[in-house]
Amino acid sequence: MTRMLRPGEVLRLLHINLILLRYGLDDIVLATHLFRPVRFVRHLLPWNWFRDIQGSRAERVRMALEELGPIFVKFGQMLSTRRDLLPDDLADELSKLQDRVPPFPGAEAQAIVERELGHPVSELFATFEVEPIASASIAQVHAATLADGHQVIVKVLRPDVQKVIARDLRLLYIIADLAQRYWREGRRLRPLEVVSEYEKTTLDELDLVREAGNASQLRRNFLDSPMLYVPEIHWPLTRRRVMVMERIHGVPIGDMAELRRRGVNLQRLSERGVKIFFTQVFRDSFFHADMHPGNIFVDVSDPEDPRYIAVDFGIIGTLGPEDQHYLAQNLLAFFRRDYRRVAELHIESGWVPAGTRVDQFESAIRAVSEPIFDRPLKDISFGLFLLRLFQTARRFHMEVQPQLVLLQKTLLAVEGLGRQLDPELDLWTTAKPFLEEWMGERVGPEAFARSMRQNLPRWVEQLPEIPGLVHAFASNAQTALARLEAQRLELEKVRLEMRRSNQRSFFAVVAAALIVSAALIHALDGFHPRMLWDAPLMTWLLGAMGVVMLLAAWPRD
Repeated sequence: MTRMLRPGEVLRLLHINLILLRYGLDDIVLATHLFRPVRFVRHLLPWNWFRDIQGSRAERVRMALEELGPIFVKFGQMLSTRRDLLPDDLADELSKLQDRVPPFPGAEAQAIVERELGHPVSELFATFEVEPIASASIAQVHAATLADGHQVIVKVLRPDVQKVIARDLRLLYIIADLAQRYWREGRRLRPLEVVSEYEKTTLDELDLVREAGNASQLRRNFLDSPMLYVPEIHWPLTRRRVMVMERIHGVPIGDMAELRRRGVNLQRLSERGVKIFFTQVFRDSFFHADMHPGNIFVDVSDPEDPRYIAVDFGIIGTLGPEDQHYLAQNLLAFFRRDYRRVAELHIESGWVPAGTRVDQFESAIRAVSEPIFDRPLKDISFGLFLLRLFQTARRFHMEVQPQLVLLQKTLLAVEGLGRQLDPELDLWTTAKPFLEEWMGERVGPEAFARSMRQNLPRWVEQLPEIPGLVHAFASNAQTALARLEAQRLELEKVRLEMRRSNQRSFFAVVAAALIVSAALIHALDGFHPRMLWDAPLMTWLLGAMGVVMLLAAWPRD
């Protein structure tokens, strides 16, 4: 059911259409079934006669989204990760979208901080810079110093950002609903589902306490790690609209000139990026899912031993143990070109329907994989390979797996960053030993011993409770047996009563038949000369038998 537009939304929708016209994207709207009958009108409009449209359609879509504002920019960024739905050229172009918007006044940010924390900024911080150091669509960042001298950043949500997002989300739902109903590709691309996925991600980013929790968990996972550093959260100064975090200093990962000038070991840095990704996915099942260049810095204090620094933890991905296991087995099967095992794993995991024919699925996977393996491993994109696999699986009705979409997006980002640092990076060779080691740790004697060590303290803790549990189990079992015996006796009574009822029914039917027969014989008494009190003798005999049968069928208490 299409949502009703409010007056402000009508104006916003008109503004959207004007921008689409400006970038020559009106053909997207007119291509739908709803407007197809009037498409010819476009050729009658004077401004279309001399319009000079520059750039490819993908470039024009990107520029239109940038002009539409931050919510549409973030939507385009999210769409760029759904390569299972979009053509490659459009996905590549949307990945260039940058979430950069003009800052809002620092005085407003200061007021929000004071309102959320309940004290003047001068009491909360030794210094607070009113001018922001970075600004994005959801929040902006200010530098500050705590009373103990620690340098921090203060992340503040934009004022009224919830209202703006709610308005544009309503419009996105309306546009998606129209597209799904009237656009030829609407059902295949499932725009309503895409907008719903975007809504969940965006609303999560509006809670800075949630982001702070993500940062704390990731920091614990990599505490004292030589590969990744995660800034510390200052919880007493963190609220839903304000987050205070340790300020970090590093070189942006995209600043290749500065990294080279500092003499950073780029090969080691690129390999560590791959190891960090697989460590997060398989060891921790908790991975940073927004690893674009603006969120990654490099600690270059030791150029030969560089360390990554991560910021912005609004989007985090997780994998359950089953998904971890099946994904690792899938990847190892690919390394070994065991395509039948890959097909079986997809079915066993429930990613594709149970009724899928293994041989057909295996053949489709082989057709995707073999051309890739004929090239040098360093020339193969691991992320794009997974993408092709998911696209093939969609032909066999594979449902969209949100956790795998985030994983694919992150892997593409990691691989892109790694090859930017080191064009010779062989992600396959780097990943395979890690996966084999991880799988080895999950099976065999060592895995059993580790499981025993992990569970033994819990078992020892529960040991004093075992006698009570055994007693409770025995009592429950005895009660259950008594209940079963009572139910058996009750069923036996019911069974006997049913048998008696059936017997009574039988006698009643026979008695009725005898009495009817007696009545018929009495009516035909001319054919029966043997009489008794003016009635045929057979009538009396049958009637007597019928009465006896009725008495036998009569219920007794």
